[in-house]
Formats: sequence, C-alpha cells, structure tokens
Amino acid sequence: VKPVPIGAVELSVSVSVGVAAFPEHGSTIEALMNNSDLALHRAKEHQHESVCFFDAEMDRQNRDRVELTRDLREALSNNQFELYFQRQNDVRTRALVGFEALLRWNHPERGRVSPAEFIPLAEETGLIRPIGVWVLRAACREAASWAAPLRIAVNVAPQQIAEPSFVEQVADALMESGLDPCRLELEITEASIIDDHKNTLKVMHCLKEMGVRIAMDDFGTGYSSLASLRAFPFDKIKIDRSFVDGVHLNAQSSAIVRSTLLLGGALQIPVLAEGVETEDELNFLGVEQCAEVQGFLFGRPMPAAEAREIASVEAAAQGGRASA
Repeated sequence: VKPVPIGAVELSVSVSVGVAAFPEHGSTIEALMNNSDLALHRAKEHQHESVCFFDAEMDRQNRDRVELTRDLREALSNNQFELYFQRQNDVRTRALVGFEALLRWNHPERGRVSPAEFIPLAEETGLIRPIGVWVLRAACREAASWAAPLRIAVNVAPQQIAEPSFVEQVADALMESGLDPCRLELEITEASIIDDHKNTLKVMHCLKEMGVRIAMDDFGTGYSSLASLRAFPFDKIKIDRSFVDGVHLNAQSSAIVRSTLLLGGALQIPVLAEGVETEDELNFLGVEQCAEVQGFLFGRPMPAAEAREIASVEAAAQGGRASA
C-alpha cells in the first residue's frame, strides 16, 4: 500500500490478517474466532507475514503463555523469587566496586525460568510493579548486610517509574534496610524517558536529592540516547553488551564504544561496559579510559550468600590496607 500524504506528513498503512479454516482449525464459531485471533497476533508480530494461517503450535504457545502468566502471579506470594549478584569492577585496578542485583525465578515444575522469558511477561501484565518493589527491598536489605560498603545496582522498569508512589517506595526500602542512599544505583532505560519525560525528570531529581545514583542502562540501543544524556541527570552510562562483544575485533563496535567513552568524558559521566568476557576486551576498554566493567571475565551471577562472603573478604582487605 502506497503512503498516504496528509499535509506535510506521509502515513504508511499496512494490513495484517489471521486465518482459521473450518473444520481443520475448529468446528465451532468460538474456536474459529479464537484461533484466527491467535493467527492475527502472529501476523502482527512478524510484519513480513501480512497473512498468517493458524497452526497447532500457536495454540500450544498461547496455552503455555497463559499458564506461565498464572504461575507468575503466584510466584511472589509463594517465595519463588531470589536475587543473584554480578560483580562490577574498576577497569584500572580491577578492584570490586559493587554488584548488580539480578532477579531469578525458581519455578516448582519448570525449574529456573529465564529472565528473558518472564521479565517481558511481567512488564506486559503489570506484575513488574509488585515484583519490582520486592527486588528493590530485597536488594537494599542484602547490600546493607555486607561488611564492605559496596554499591548495589537495581534495574527499574518504566512501569515502576510511572507509579506515583515510586519515590516513596525507594525511600521506604532505604529506611527499612538502613542502606546508605549513596550505595544504591538505579538503572533505567530510555523507554522510561520516552514514556513520560516530565514525570521521569521529576522522579530522577527527587531520587538524586535523596542521594541515590541513577544510571542509563543499555546505552546505544535507544533512538535518542544523546538527547537523553543532555536532558537528564545521569550518574553513569552503561554500554550495552552487544557493542562490547568482540569490541577489539569489530571496527563498528569499536567506533561506537570509543564515541560513547568520549561523550561520557566530555559530560563527566563515568561509563561501565557490560558483557566483558575476555582480557582483550578489557584491555581495549582500559586503553580507551572506560571506568568500570561487568561480565563473565570477573564472574558469573552468584547467590546472595556468595556475594556476602566476597564482601566480607573485601572488607578485611580494606581494613588491612587502611592499617598499613
């Protein structure tokens, strides 16, 4: 379909069609309508397929999604969530500077459900709001128990920031745990900014007045990263792992990472690179003056007890350096 001109703007019109046929796809009106609707959703998801016919796999996936959503609603009350922690290290000294809290779901029948599977589902259903509150409180409580005053980074979904009570939720988590606000770093993506510029800016200023740090997560994957950095008071930039993988070998990734580091330096915003897995990647980032890194090179995500033990070792090491 040709674009439709409306004044100075051209609008592109597309059509998606879902098809279910009698009797192979259903013997009743209700079944045919339901199955054609499933096929329509598939056609919308895959824009290159404007017409999509129903098949049994669609029904299986839909049933599985409904079951997973039902189980996700019960996961919080059934204590099926836990936090894992991944190191964040200084590039120059390799010293541990903090951890990022990562959510894990231990399903009683499915086992460990991938965050890539349940986090989008939680965001779509709105369940990310109560789950996010749990993560924030649990992360602050755990960090407050560490012997060393390491930072704790917590991801925040756009729906959480849109909550009128979000700032109060953060304040409550800090007060209940006794965690120093300067040790808490909230990671937000550009989606939070795009949804509501005015509210996000207000929330960020309130959080910074409390002493909380704010990082832009997945930098480079959004459409307006530069404008966002100029307009919003970020304390850190996190380069997405997709640009760090093999950065020393890929000219395009190298250029993007170098540009980000130069930008961070000009704005006086430190940069952390995610997904660092090799010494070559770390060396490249060191030469380019990257401040911090996170990735398998320094360790995979670990249970809370292991992170707690590492914090104790770090506290003892800091004590030894201080006495010396």
